[in-house]
Amino acid sequence: MLTGLQVAVLGGDARQLEIIRKLTELDAKIYLAGFDQLEQSFTGAVKENMEDIPFEQIDAIVLPVAGVQATGEVETIFSNGNLRLSKETFDRTPNHCIIFTGISPPLLTNMAEKTGRKLVRLFDRDDVAIYNSIPTAEGTVLMAIQHTDFTIHGSTVAVIGMGRVGMTVARTFKHLGADVWLGARRSEHLARAIELGLTPFKMNELAAVAEKADIIINTVPSLVVTASAIAKMRPHTLIIDLASKPGGTDFRYAEKRGIKAILALGLPGLVAPKTAGQILANVLAELLKNDATK
Repeated sequence: MLTGLQVAVLGGDARQLEIIRKLTELDAKIYLAGFDQLEQSFTGAVKENMEDIPFEQIDAIVLPVAGVQATGEVETIFSNGNLRLSKETFDRTPNHCIIFTGISPPLLTNMAEKTGRKLVRLFDRDDVAIYNSIPTAEGTVLMAIQHTDFTIHGSTVAVIGMGRVGMTVARTFKHLGADVWLGARRSEHLARAIELGLTPFKMNELAAVAEKADIIINTVPSLVVTASAIAKMRPHTLIIDLASKPGGTDFRYAEKRGIKAILALGLPGLVAPKTAGQILANVLAELLKNDATK
C-alpha cells in the first residue's frame, strides 16, 4: 500500500488515468493538475490548479510520457488551460521527491539536475519496453493491414533490429504466417533468429533482402534503411519505422521513389491506451512501494 504518500499527476493523456486509478487503489493521496475537463472522478484524487498544489508535501511528481516541451509546458488533453513546469516547481518539493516521466527532454533533465531531484525515465526500463512491445507489435500489424492490399500471411517481412521490440514484432508476424527475415549485427542475435524459426541476415545484406520484402519494419534508431536499400524495393513495399524520432529510414528518398514509409511513433498509447497506461501504472506503483520501504 501507498498510504500517506502524496503524488502530483501533472497533465497527460488516457494512459494517465490508469496511473491515477492504480495509485488511488493503493491509498495514495493524488493531486491532479490539467484534468479540469475530466468528468470521471477518483476517490482519493483531487483536482487542483497548478499553483494550489502543496508541492512542499509532494513525494512524487508524475509527468506525461513526453515529459515537458522545450518551453516547459506540460501536455494535457483534459484541459484547455496551460500547465508550465519550472525549476521553481522542483525547488518547492522535498529533497526526496521523485520525478517520473516516460522520456526526458533536455529541459527536464536540466531542471532535475539543478535541483538535485531524482528523475526516473520509465521508457528506459527493460520491463516497460518489453511490456510495451506487445501493443507495439499489435499496432504494427494494424498498420500493415491498413496500408497494404495483400495478406500478412504468405508475405515476406523483414524486421530490422533484434532488441526488445524487434523480437516481439518478428515473432508476431511469424505467428500470422509471414516469412520473416530478421536483420541484426551481433552473431548471437542472428543465432537467436534461427532458434525462433526466422531467417537471419546481416545488416550489410539489407539491400538484397529489400528486393524480396513486402513489408520492412525498422526498430533501429539510426539510419539503416538507406537510399541504396530503398532503390531495390518493389513499388508495393511498405516501410514501417518504429524507431524513436527521426527514425532509421531515408524518408525523403522513399517519397521520391513512391515507396510508402511511415514513422510510427507512440503506438502503445495510440492503439491500446488502457493497456499502455496499466503497464506504466504497475511499474510506477512498484517503484514507489520499493522507495517507501527504504
